[in-house]
Amino acid sequence: MRTCSCLFLFIWTCVLYVVDLIPLQERMNKYLQRERTLDLSEDHGKMLRRNKRGWMWNQFFLLEEYTGTDTQYVGKLHTDQDKGDGNLKYILTGDGAGSLFIIDENTGDIHAAKKLDREEKSLYVLRAKAIDRKTGRQVEPESEFIIKIHDINDNEPKFTKNLYIATVPEMSGVGTSVIQVMATDADDANYGNSAKIVYSILQGQPYFSVDPESGIIKTALPDMSRENREQYQVVIQAKDMGGQMGGLSGTTTVNITLTDVNNNPPRFPQSTYQFSSPESVPLETPLGRIKANDPDVGENAEMEYSLVEGDGSDMFDIITDKDTQEGIITVKKQLDFEKKMLYTLRVEASNTHPDPRFRHLGPFKDTAVLKVSVDDVDEPPVFSKPFYLIEVDEDVKEGSIIGQVMAYDPDAIKNLIKYSVDRHTDLDRIFNIHSANGSIFTLKPLDREAYPWHNITITATEINNPKQSSHIPVFIRILDINDHAPEFAKYYETFVCENAKPGQLIQTISVMDKDDPPRGHKFFFEPVPEFPLNPNFTIVDNKVLVVLFTALKRQRKKEPLIISKDDVRDNIVTYNDEGGGEEDTQAFDIGTLRNPEAREDSKLRRDVMPETIFQIRRTAPLWENIDVQDFIHRRLKENDSDPSAPPYDSLATYAYEGNDSIADSLSSLESLTADGNQDYDYLSDWGPRFKKLADMYGGDDSDRD
Repeated sequence: MRTCSCLFLFIWTCVLYVVDLIPLQERMNKYLQRERTLDLSEDHGKMLRRNKRGWMWNQFFLLEEYTGTDTQYVGKLHTDQDKGDGNLKYILTGDGAGSLFIIDENTGDIHAAKKLDREEKSLYVLRAKAIDRKTGRQVEPESEFIIKIHDINDNEPKFTKNLYIATVPEMSGVGTSVIQVMATDADDANYGNSAKIVYSILQGQPYFSVDPESGIIKTALPDMSRENREQYQVVIQAKDMGGQMGGLSGTTTVNITLTDVNNNPPRFPQSTYQFSSPESVPLETPLGRIKANDPDVGENAEMEYSLVEGDGSDMFDIITDKDTQEGIITVKKQLDFEKKMLYTLRVEASNTHPDPRFRHLGPFKDTAVLKVSVDDVDEPPVFSKPFYLIEVDEDVKEGSIIGQVMAYDPDAIKNLIKYSVDRHTDLDRIFNIHSANGSIFTLKPLDREAYPWHNITITATEINNPKQSSHIPVFIRILDINDHAPEFAKYYETFVCENAKPGQLIQTISVMDKDDPPRGHKFFFEPVPEFPLNPNFTIVDNKVLVVLFTALKRQRKKEPLIISKDDVRDNIVTYNDEGGGEEDTQAFDIGTLRNPEAREDSKLRRDVMPETIFQIRRTAPLWENIDVQDFIHRRLKENDSDPSAPPYDSLATYAYEGNDSIADSLSSLESLTADGNQDYDYLSDWGPRFKKLADMYGGDDSDRD
């Protein structure tokens, strides 16, 4: 086993500051050729040896951008197997072998064939081996080495942008950051100062400054006003080599704009504004515009207008135009030249977005005087009311004055006015008006039932200027009077069954009246005196309608109260007892004849059994001073006209009590002997007081049986 020793050669390079490029490269070639053959065996007088490896090298270093006439020497490959007899051949492979780097296969010297740029490639990895020319055997194993390109300051700093755009609020304090610029250098930042950049300001002083290390641009003056100057152009330089002389540099431009803040209040350009308006101008009509100036922009210049005081603040209004920031004066109430010809107001303009930081600069509002003069125009007549309502009775006579309208000329000259009726609203010419005083009168009779309302229009016209006229509605209400008699709703023909029960409703009669009394109609029904009502029927007046009831169920054969020997039809009753005369009060009460009113309530005959206690009709009361003869004749006439009286002469005996009470017994014990034809349904018509009796006796015959 053979032990091989290797001698390592170190290639040393140094970084020199390039003053003159060509002399530098010449000196470097001589220096490198001399130093790269340095043998490590000189260290401590001993030679370093290693087994199985005979290469002698370390890293190779090469300067970039070589401009010499000869090729740049890189280094030398050597093995202790090389006896100098030319038997060994050196071979180089790897990055740039054969193109960038060329090796002398006999001596092992390596040269750079081209100019190298570190910024393109800073490190090359190559492999070397030595072979025997005769046998082709590799005497040393292949080994890898590195060639590093040393940097020189051949790149100037470059900014990331050619143009920067920045903004900063106006009135900012000194040292307010605006923007940061940045430059880069392609040189090696780890090798010397080629990539060490320093920033400086070339243009833009004294307004701005730049931090030399960070590149941050800051304000250098306080309270810069946008209104004085808005745009600034700043030029910044970036220089390498730490800013020293001879370093490379680059520049960029920064355009800085001062943004607006609300530091200016609005100001009116004049202290007084004057406008004029005709008095007839419609409401909300604009009279003019005013504008306060604000040097700020955007929302900082937005303002609103208001009327703060003056004798016309209730007559006018001001609206802010958001697009133009103007105040628009408008009419709020109707103007009247005759009442007021000149108005003086004070208008205020104030910022809507004040900045609290600048309150010390004063109130952000301004005021001005506004004068509005009113021009006179010829106005039409004005009525005293917006409309007129007249009420008149329908029986008013033709030509009667029913009301009056009044109009006046609002102008100062007070023209005379004439009145007329618009005939399109009174085609029948029922009304007319006095042209001078406005009195309305009738031309024809009125009929409320035909036309309860009349709506006419009255025109008032200036005599000197007929074009000036006004119209007013007049509503005429016709009041009702009772000039129509009630009329039956239709012709009534009533039928009734012969077995109709007493109190049964057989017909409802209704009437109507064309009149319209204020409190409504009240009708009263009664039989016609010339045609007396049949006693078998009765009328119930319920104030609206009339109801016809049957009073008697049917005519039954009457049972005489006087029977047998007391029958006076064929017999003469002889009274042997003359009685005691007028002094005998036990035999006969003559006071009954003297007091006819005492018998007015008793209408039932006592000589027959009463069929019902329903009262057929009521006779008029007798006078108190009637004598006995007249009373008897009156009773005789009533009995002759009474259909219920028996068709024969009857003697009314006052001493005879009769069989029993006319009301009959209410006991159910006699119900079996009572007349089966007796009907008590009428009790239900007598009201709630007779409800109990109606329930007991008002049922069907089958129930009573």
